[in-house]
Amino acid sequence: MILIPLVAQAVLCQPALQDVLRGVERRYNPPKTMQFLFQQSYSGPGRLTRVESGELTLSKPGKMKWDYTIPAGKVFLTDGTHAWFFSPSAGRVERSKTKESADLRAPLAFLMGKLDFQRDFREFRYTVNNGEFHVIAAPKSDKSPYTSVEFYVTPEFAIRELAVTGQDKSVMRFRFTLEKSNVKLPAGQFVFHPPAGVPVVDVNDEDGAR
Repeated sequence: MILIPLVAQAVLCQPALQDVLRGVERRYNPPKTMQFLFQQSYSGPGRLTRVESGELTLSKPGKMKWDYTIPAGKVFLTDGTHAWFFSPSAGRVERSKTKESADLRAPLAFLMGKLDFQRDFREFRYTVNNGEFHVIAAPKSDKSPYTSVEFYVTPEFAIRELAVTGQDKSVMRFRFTLEKSNVKLPAGQFVFHPPAGVPVVDVNDEDGAR
């Protein structure tokens, strides 16, 4: 009998990168709707770190709603045609074409359609830490508003955390808990109603930090 050291056994059991990517795709492609609780932090050169939280709801294809509890009343929503953003402190609603939105939440859009790592990303780096998979990927397009995306994946292939680095070196980090799949959603979940008296401004979304 040949005895294999525990460290060597762990290496032998470590899944290949492609197996991890396929596992994540198999987890997230079938559901039609999903919900998460999220914590979002934003940091950038010369800026204080901002931490916010709330609930994220997704519906395929092309719809998502970020309902913030901290700060209360803040909403980011895509209805399949437009992206809407409202924060009580801004005093206005911003509307942009979904395809024109450069918001750093864009890497999460893969949850609203068909996830295909090979189609959307390149130059993968992959490590395993304490049984969790860490994948860093660069976007296929050099015109992307972000330069890299880091995926922290559990052994069950759930995305526990996502970190997006922007062209300006800013980092937007998302942590997800209480994942739910195929949730029945109320009618009108992705219809945005501007608050009374608040102007709606059409913008080209050049600032990904919200």
